[in-house]
Amino acid sequence: MSGTPEGPAPPADGTPRAVTERCSRDAQGGTGAPGEPGSRGGRSGGGAEPSEGSDARDGEPHSTNAPHPYGPPGDAYLHGARPERSEYPGNEGDRAPLDRASAQVDRASAPSGPAGPAVAPPPADPPTAHPGPAHRPAGNQPSAARPSPDRTGATGPRSGASCAHWAAFAAAPVALAVVDGAGLVATANSAFTDLFGTGGGAPVGRPAADLVDLTSDSRIWHAYREVLRGRSGRLRCTRRLKHPDGHSLWAQITIAPLTGRQDSGKDSGDDPARKPAKGPEGTAGSAAPAALLSVSDITARRELQARLRHLEMHDPVTRLPNRTLFFERLTAALEAGSYDAYEPPAPHAPGTSPAPTSRPAPACGQRPSPSSPPFHPLFNACGRHREAGTGRVGLCVLGLDGFKAVNDTLGHRIGDLLLAAVADRLTHCAEQAGLGRAATTPLVARLGGDEFALLVEDSTGTEQVADLAESVLRSLQKPFDLSGQRLSVSASIGVVERRAAGTTATALMQAADTTLYYAKADGKGRWTLFDPERNAHRMTRQALSSTLRPAVERGEFMLEYQPLVRLEDGGLRGVEALVRWQHPQFGTLTPNRFIGLAEEDGSIVQLGRWILQTACRQARQWQIDHPDVPPVYVSVNVAVRQVWDSDLVADVAEILAETGLAPRLLQLELTESAVMGSAGRPLQALQALSDMGVRIAIDDFGTGYSNLAYLSRLPVSVLKLDGSFVRGFRFDDEAHPNPADEVIVEALVQLAHRLGLTVTAECVETSGQADRLRRIGCDTAQGWLYSRAVRAERIPELLVTGACPRA
Repeated sequence: MSGTPEGPAPPADGTPRAVTERCSRDAQGGTGAPGEPGSRGGRSGGGAEPSEGSDARDGEPHSTNAPHPYGPPGDAYLHGARPERSEYPGNEGDRAPLDRASAQVDRASAPSGPAGPAVAPPPADPPTAHPGPAHRPAGNQPSAARPSPDRTGATGPRSGASCAHWAAFAAAPVALAVVDGAGLVATANSAFTDLFGTGGGAPVGRPAADLVDLTSDSRIWHAYREVLRGRSGRLRCTRRLKHPDGHSLWAQITIAPLTGRQDSGKDSGDDPARKPAKGPEGTAGSAAPAALLSVSDITARRELQARLRHLEMHDPVTRLPNRTLFFERLTAALEAGSYDAYEPPAPHAPGTSPAPTSRPAPACGQRPSPSSPPFHPLFNACGRHREAGTGRVGLCVLGLDGFKAVNDTLGHRIGDLLLAAVADRLTHCAEQAGLGRAATTPLVARLGGDEFALLVEDSTGTEQVADLAESVLRSLQKPFDLSGQRLSVSASIGVVERRAAGTTATALMQAADTTLYYAKADGKGRWTLFDPERNAHRMTRQALSSTLRPAVERGEFMLEYQPLVRLEDGGLRGVEALVRWQHPQFGTLTPNRFIGLAEEDGSIVQLGRWILQTACRQARQWQIDHPDVPPVYVSVNVAVRQVWDSDLVADVAEILAETGLAPRLLQLELTESAVMGSAGRPLQALQALSDMGVRIAIDDFGTGYSNLAYLSRLPVSVLKLDGSFVRGFRFDDEAHPNPADEVIVEALVQLAHRLGLTVTAECVETSGQADRLRRIGCDTAQGWLYSRAVRAERIPELLVTGACPRA
């Protein structure tokens, strides 16, 4: 060839001289000193001059067609051996020439599949340059160094550790391949060839990133390039690949750098001398081996994981998504809906690039990598702008009415069958609701027990969600036939519909659960729409309940007193202690806001004892401050739970002894429902208090299930008529009173007097009411006509005057 410098001719078999010399020395096991025949450090027979097509820097030829008589020369990289510098002829300290020679011979001798190129057979007699019999190890004769083709068609060494490592590489059941610095497959074992070599040709010489789909994800692609440059230790990812026979498989890709490289930190694209050259046939050039690529089929493991996740995320009875999967979908729907109010990005002008995003999306039709985070909700899997939704979300939470009775009477087996049948009907309703709409079919899930949920993404408004709830109720009205049992059930549904932006999954579920509670409280068998005001009241109630006990300890309560006046002369007879809560957030609260809560959580015992102690101490203080004024009694309300959960008799006796108040100046008020029908401990406690001298009054008499027979058995001193009787005395014309109300009140008063009881009327607000009560014979009264509840400092004024001014 013209322009080629003269030099020693290559061997007759076409093998590059540098490779032939190395193979001969390796076959002979040369270990002599540099410069001696057979030694690795000398240049025996003179150096080869650069020829046309060779790298001028290295002086090594670029041949991609010559077979390697010693097997793949890059096998040292496979088992991590790092040769000494003296191993490289000529240019000590630069192993790049042998690297490229190894890489190109690797591609020539690599195994190929059925459609791959034929591999040239090894020569009959490998050349032996500068034999060194004195340095040749025993058992490593030239005949033993003759390469033999393995089962993949690639040749391998038959000596020492190289032969063992090459045999392990070729026979490994895992798909393995050596990738050069240019990203091309330099050599591969049979498993790799079987996986990627059918149909598309042999994998040798093809880009490894294309074979295992590393280019569709920018992060993985960057990490892969870092491994090839030697800047990263290892890359591991999971990809979904297309098998040549047509089916898909999941594969775990591992790319590890080959140890012992001196060009670590360099990339073939960074150094022009390292760029792959083109061979005679257009094949890749001589980039050095850079990484080991392994591909493991994990399809079975992924399928098992999918089955396990399905079991984890679905209810075993109804086979619907369970609470965990429902919250995942709900959270995703809220996050996606938060972006629907934004307009799509404006198209960029021709010839310009679009505005950069947080990261590039995969190409259209390419599945996103499982290892990559989810894409921005504004874009779909193809990177295109998703169709704008309504930005709203609807939720129906359903609870079966009386489901516990089904389990208790018919057994859990029938209960499970009923739940499965209800799930089928809910699924059918959801499918019907999804027909003809742009939005997806509502998601049906079982939250637990007899509660189900229907999630409507991109809802069009309250009407759509309400229609879904109505269709569900109609569907459940039909009887169920379950193993010979015919059952009819009803359901209550809480409906919530709002904008996705600004709300959370927890807040949405809380609103739906509260609304379901309202639907059951309103009569069951219906759906109820979320009411913000009603929910605010419930939230306030919960807030009060959670802070009630600490409030007693912090002293946030106070007492006000409302006078009890004799109707005969208007004189002050006593006072009723009324508790107030000075709440730091909601201000002053009246008893009807928190007494019921205190009875529910049991804090009424602690609060009631504080009220009793404070009222008795105050009444005794009035008596001490005004000894010349007839003392007045103090009336304290007592809850039923105080009688049951505490020793009320002992508490009263201790407080009276501590304060010095006479028992006759203490009146305890109990509701009619608490006193009527009392037996056992409550009755004994009331009798003990009466024997002590404490007055017992029945509060709100006439509103409960009055059992008049008990009035003669209970140690009661006073009956307090409920305010509803007194309010019935109101009329537009004073000359025409309501005779029915007057007859009822008169009968109650006469009955009490016949039993030796006094009667107190509540809620007296007008002088007309007071006059009628006086004519009937009522003893005392209280209400705004005389005075509102006032602080303790105002009561001495009333004690001095002896009468209450009329409002």
